[in-house]
Amino acid sequence: MSGQRVCVSDFEEEARKVLPKAVYDYYRSGADEQRTLADNVAAFNRWYLVPRVLRDVSTVDLSVSVLGQKLSMPLCVAATAMQRMAHFEGETATARACRAVGTGMMLSSWATSTIEEVMSAMTSVGAGGVLWLQLYIYKDRELTLSLVRRAEEAGYKAIFVTVDTPYLGRRWADMRNRFKLPSHLSMSNFSTASLAFSEGNYGNDSGLAVYVAKAIDPTLCWDDITWLKKHTHLPVIVKGVLNGQDAIQAVNYGVDGIVVSNHGARQLDGVPATLDVLEDVVRAVQGRCDVYMDGGVRQGTDVLKALAMGAKAVFIGRPVLWGLACQGEQGVRELLELLKEELRLAMALSGCRSISEVSRSLVRRVEFTSRM
Repeated sequence: MSGQRVCVSDFEEEARKVLPKAVYDYYRSGADEQRTLADNVAAFNRWYLVPRVLRDVSTVDLSVSVLGQKLSMPLCVAATAMQRMAHFEGETATARACRAVGTGMMLSSWATSTIEEVMSAMTSVGAGGVLWLQLYIYKDRELTLSLVRRAEEAGYKAIFVTVDTPYLGRRWADMRNRFKLPSHLSMSNFSTASLAFSEGNYGNDSGLAVYVAKAIDPTLCWDDITWLKKHTHLPVIVKGVLNGQDAIQAVNYGVDGIVVSNHGARQLDGVPATLDVLEDVVRAVQGRCDVYMDGGVRQGTDVLKALAMGAKAVFIGRPVLWGLACQGEQGVRELLELLKEELRLAMALSGCRSISEVSRSLVRRVEFTSRM
């Protein structure tokens, strides 16, 4: 550990020093010129917090219910692939950290630990965390359903189906690095080498882009949400919605939730920051399902702003990887505790004693005036 880590950027700087370049580049990078990647973070600076005072904030309750499960805070861990590249315990370390903090974790289909291993890690000592499965729809539908069945049997509480990845975005760093998994790792939930991304001839491209083109189904459409709902008793949440029309369609197809997400700005560059379209989706849904958000969250104040604009909970991806790279389970736990404390302080200083007191009146858009 190199000195005290007091903010998310401290974790990233330390992670950058310890991770192999191709791994750091894979985790960090966005699509093409990475304009949306920067804008996801910058969007939070376009909003002020407008606090209330004299509210007796001697106690602040951060707890929230997400998909029927009580969590210690409205900040959860998003699906990020191949975590054993960051630390040898990978997703199992992240799960134990989530359990310790009492929050939820979305496990990637492309995890380097199995569905069962991660649940075992989550439940090995006491209770406290919740696991959800992030699902890609494969061309092999029976394979896809086998992941769902395994999640059901293991005790996962929901399926988050990614809907913004019929093909992989152009990630220049991965193309230059000819990214592929280190030889000792694989996508552990698949039994064949080709599906486990553990071997193959990927040429001069990003290996993952070639993998997606071969394995993931680009014909995915709304009727497939109906198909998925028929084959699972778990709540189905669509992840990757950026406009109100798709949000209305999602509700009409009976989804249990929507994640406003641009895939960490890793798919199509030039799309809006997620915070900038969050309210459009919330308005379109009109309370008929929960709305969540990911993208660019780096501080407790970011979480508070997203909640004020209608998100039921907020997911973080890259910061968790930085914590994992720094110090495994302890690093992730420290990172989550840091953001939890930042959120608690932001709520207290804004005059909010519970999540139910966070409202739209708490935020105001910054008005930019020309000096010309």
